[in-house]
Amino acid sequence: MKKVYGSAAEALDGLLFDGMTIAAGGFGLCGIPELLIAALREAGTKDLTVASNNAGVDGFGLGLLLESRQVKKMMSSYVGENKEFMRQYLGGELELEFNPQGTLAERMRAGGAGIPGFYTKTGVGTRIAEGKEVKQFDGEDYILERGIVADLSIVKAWKADTTGNCIFRKTARNFNPPAAMCGKVCVMEVEEIVEPGTLDPDHVHLPGIYVHRLIQGAHEKRIEQRTTRPAA
Repeated sequence: MKKVYGSAAEALDGLLFDGMTIAAGGFGLCGIPELLIAALREAGTKDLTVASNNAGVDGFGLGLLLESRQVKKMMSSYVGENKEFMRQYLGGELELEFNPQGTLAERMRAGGAGIPGFYTKTGVGTRIAEGKEVKQFDGEDYILERGIVADLSIVKAWKADTTGNCIFRKTARNFNPPAAMCGKVCVMEVEEIVEPGTLDPDHVHLPGIYVHRLIQGAHEKRIEQRTTRPAA
């Protein structure tokens, strides 16, 4: 089965449709699938529901899809770095489903593992719990959270072999593995593609069974919050 494609646009060909749900990996600007996001913007697919920890920043990452008005709803845990996100949300132009960060990661992982829902204490007694089933275990309240199954996953890894076995580098691992797992189809971009047998099996973070299409490309590696101090 061919998994390696020549470009992001080629890898997304035949997968996109208006109103689809997309799970996107990344944390801030760390480990985001920037090439696939740019290809999504170019494709013009609209009315998207995007499950991602946050929505990038103005002018980069998922912020590009907000600027082009392609996103209808975000399922996120943190959105504080994007002024356009704030403007659209406060103006009633964008739906937002807030998730505690660990809950969002587990919802993705659960969807990928075939688990339709799970109970958690996180959010009990808050607005997060509104409209959700509450059940007691050992005298404590827990709320039911549904697993996320997306139409498409877009993720970024550091290195992969041609069968899709991949390694994430340091904190770029973040939301990428659970996001990759929960998509009906997963498209991954990497910095380097190697031949099967090159990667140490003990170092593989995500097995290729989850990855359907794969591209290699150059990445910008922006710094989200640059902090400096005067030279001594």
